Amino acid sequence: MWRHVVSNVLTLLVVALFLLGGAILWGQSQYVAQGPHEAAICLRVEPGSNMRRVSRQLEEAGAVTSGAIFRIGADYTDRAEDLKAGSWLIPERASMAEITDILTRGGASTCGTEIVWRIGVTAVEVSVRELDPATGRFVEQARFVPAGGAEGAEGAEGAEGMEGAEVPEAYATLRARADTRFRVSFAEGVTSWQAVEGLKAVEVLSGEVAAIPPEGSLAPDSYEVRAGDSRESVLERMRAAQEAILAAAWENRAEGLPLASPEEALILASIIEKETGQPEERGRVASVFVNRLRRGMRLQTDPTVIYGLTEGRGVLGRGLRQSELRRATPWNTYVIDGLPPTPIANPGRASIAAALNPEATDDLYFVADGSGGHAFATTLDEHNRNVARWRRIEAERGAD
Repeated sequence: MWRHVVSNVLTLLVVALFLLGGAILWGQSQYVAQGPHEAAICLRVEPGSNMRRVSRQLEEAGAVTSGAIFRIGADYTDRAEDLKAGSWLIPERASMAEITDILTRGGASTCGTEIVWRIGVTAVEVSVRELDPATGRFVEQARFVPAGGAEGAEGAEGAEGMEGAEVPEAYATLRARADTRFRVSFAEGVTSWQAVEGLKAVEVLSGEVAAIPPEGSLAPDSYEVRAGDSRESVLERMRAAQEAILAAAWENRAEGLPLASPEEALILASIIEKETGQPEERGRVASVFVNRLRRGMRLQTDPTVIYGLTEGRGVLGRGLRQSELRRATPWNTYVIDGLPPTPIANPGRASIAAALNPEATDDLYFVADGSGGHAFATTLDEHNRNVARWRRIEAERGAD
């Protein structure tokens, strides 16, 4: 009898172990299987949260089939205690294993709110935006000019009517959230003075700037920052980036350019940057200046005259006078031969590339064509006709 009882118990144990093993294998397969959610979601993990709370959030969002399996899997892989607060982008069909990795690996939040300070030539703007997980694009929630952000911006396009605008209430709330990301974006063509003045408006940064960096030495780009970072650290990142961009472009430059050094290339790139806002024109504008340098012709470009008047501290805000075109300054290319002594702005990567690999043309002149671009010419007669056409367009616009 006892032998029969022991045999039944052993049989039950074997069956139980078999079922347990099957359940474990099934749970493991569920943990690594493709998830049920057909669209990406942004999951916010509050500071002090735990896997139980997060598993309920995931279940409610339809991102996991079982919160219990998600928790057990996180425990089994020793990741349950590594949960990181923040806002995390959960891709569509992500498995529980992939979600666990996303929520425990750390680093900056991958979705949610981002506050961007856009430092332009004429104004500083703050944009509060939210990532739409479905499209992977940011949707702007609010935009305003911070105190002092439009100083010196006479005629600033896009800033009109915004100076002194009330700061959105959401800005202060979102700025204080632990998972909000901060970014500073510099427009191509900003001067070093404008970059430093703009950084003063970025209130999450700290410290003073000891000296304005040399003109042209900063790479205009978008930089993610953390609250408490110093303004000097942002400028140092910009300097390092510009050095790398210039070195690589100089290494891959076209042969036979009338440029003696990377510094001269940077000067030319800054002029190209200020002469055209049309990306497709940069190479052709560069060819005009390169052709002029080869022939010993003066560059005769208005942005250098403006820089001679302002030295990069603000914008002129009006047209040039004839007396100013004749006024001798180190940068006035109507008066001096060759390149000015320094860059006149901080050029972007594309303008540096254009300066060192210009298009092959015979162009020697260009003038605005009324469409936002320029009309190019190889002869003075052709150029004069283009200028006359532009004057008529200006007159018609003035009459309107």
